[in-house]
Amino acid sequence: MKLHVQHTTDYRYTEPLCYALQTLWLTPQSGPAQTVRSWRVEAPGKLFAQADTFGNAIHSYALASPPAGGACGSRVSAAGLVETLGMAQFTDDASLPPAQLYLRATPLASPHSLLAEFGRRYLPPLQAGKNPDLQALLALSAGVSSAVSYQKNSTNVTTTALQAFEAGAGVCQDQAHVMVAVCRSLGVAARYVSGYFYAANEPELASHAWVDVCLDMDARRWASIDVTHGCLIDERHVRLAMGFDYSACPPIRGVRHGGGEESMTVSITIEPA
Repeated sequence: MKLHVQHTTDYRYTEPLCYALQTLWLTPQSGPAQTVRSWRVEAPGKLFAQADTFGNAIHSYALASPPAGGACGSRVSAAGLVETLGMAQFTDDASLPPAQLYLRATPLASPHSLLAEFGRRYLPPLQAGKNPDLQALLALSAGVSSAVSYQKNSTNVTTTALQAFEAGAGVCQDQAHVMVAVCRSLGVAARYVSGYFYAANEPELASHAWVDVCLDMDARRWASIDVTHGCLIDERHVRLAMGFDYSACPPIRGVRHGGGEESMTVSITIEPA
């Protein structure tokens, strides 16, 4: 499927902005699950491209202006055409970090005894030299989706996996965090994935999150699971970035000086090309 994506973020400030530095995780890359046909990123400052620790393509820019002439608004946009291939199982390139790295605890997706107890209902303890079963992982994903029901505006970007699990509600980001944390609690490497999801009847899920779970750490073999929709990823998914958790690959992160109070409006449209 060929999908055209348009992602725009508008910032407004109550006072002139003196300085800003932002990093953007808004550039998808070609890989087993997709081919990027065209893509562009636009920002109010000169963009500098690089790769982060996890192999994601990122851009950074800085704004500096005198207080008297500072801007009271700015816009960041990303758009392009991606051909999705629906490949849910794949092998990491040797240049990427080893799968064992994704066993580590992180602030938003830490292992916990409660999560381990929950996970054992679906995924039995791994025997030495054995790998997790994909069907068991899909059953675990369905269990997480039931335990953490999708509820808009019930959490924020700082909500941890344990908090969402205990509350029993969250959004796709929280469901992904819980899945990652449960897997780590059971000794299974897992990582957070940000991206886009095409569904004509679910525009609120255009900005989406899912999980990569490692099927074989030695072989670097992974499977991408969409906890929210209870399935392996398919042609509706456009992959943006991956990391330990949301904090490792947010769409935009930065610091600023001046500007007073900030407001932000995000618009994402995805249409078949």
